[in-house]
Amino acid sequence: MSTKSQAFVAPRSLAELHALAAAKVKPIVQRLPMQPPSLVLALAMNKLLLPRLPADAKAALSGRSVEVAVTDLGLAMKLQLAERGFVLAPQSQPVALRIAAALPDYLRLLRGEDDADRLFFERALVMEGDTEMGLVLKNTLDALGPLFRF
Repeated sequence: MSTKSQAFVAPRSLAELHALAAAKVKPIVQRLPMQPPSLVLALAMNKLLLPRLPADAKAALSGRSVEVAVTDLGLAMKLQLAERGFVLAPQSQPVALRIAAALPDYLRLLRGEDDADRLFFERALVMEGDTEMGLVLKNTLDALGPLFRF
């Protein structure tokens, strides 16, 4: 019985470390139910976004489901804005808008280091579905500025 040991090669950059971690995590995350991560995202959005969300944006976004996909982790979360805040969208409700990007792209967007237009034109951010709803969301986030800072 021969045993070959593979030498550990340290990642050379944060991007390389992220790619290695995402490759290990994605097969596990894809098998998990959507509800727990969706609930965590809803709670975060209720804390970070809801208090700053203008009434006209609340009206435009209410009652329609949005899927937020984190492509590098194989994660998809489905939410909707209800009367009391962001909640899990019913599984039977069709998705009005799908937003997809890798985790580092979302983080840069939320910290205000990149804007949605740039990520969209670089194809790092994908929006599919109701164009008007996507523009309301994008313009609202642009007007609010960064949602959090490290």
